[in-house]
Amino acid sequence: MGFKQAAVLAPVSFFLGVLFICFNVDHRLLWGEITEDVIADGFLFYTTFYNAPLAIKALLHGMVGVGLIGLLSKLFKWDDSAMFFDGSSLAAYVFSIVVYLTVDVQSLRTIVLPIAGETREDQVAALRVLAAGNAIIIGCLGLVLMLQAGQEWAVRTEAKALADFEAEERKKATAVPAEKKDQ
Repeated sequence: MGFKQAAVLAPVSFFLGVLFICFNVDHRLLWGEITEDVIADGFLFYTTFYNAPLAIKALLHGMVGVGLIGLLSKLFKWDDSAMFFDGSSLAAYVFSIVVYLTVDVQSLRTIVLPIAGETREDQVAALRVLAAGNAIIIGCLGLVLMLQAGQEWAVRTEAKALADFEAEERKKATAVPAEKKDQ
């Protein structure tokens, strides 16, 4: 695995880890019965998440940048593998960033800092939308991992096929002089 591949896999895996921690709260909001305990847990968890120190927020956003730079740097090779696998990975990664910026950030603000006129029902709805947004991001980042694994498999399969072809050509080349000796 090269540096560019690591620059993609490390941030994606990091965010999947963060989102799976959030999934402990999210799965009850999405598929469980909505009780006051579930809502209170969600408010407490995401309020703590929103009020995290600036260093943690900088780390999260820095990792977003590392993943983006890693994917863009892999596109500079611009062969079929880069176009299909890295281009699709970049699209899924950018889509997850857009969901984060448009859904997650706005929902967190509604949950933690409601503006005048927003009711508790609006906050609960924002909590459920946030959980759904996190599930969408998990799907996108999982797709990035699958595409990167598919790219590695395709590269290895192509290299093996090329090596087999070259070995067969060498075998044919060595067999021809033996026939000429018999003549």
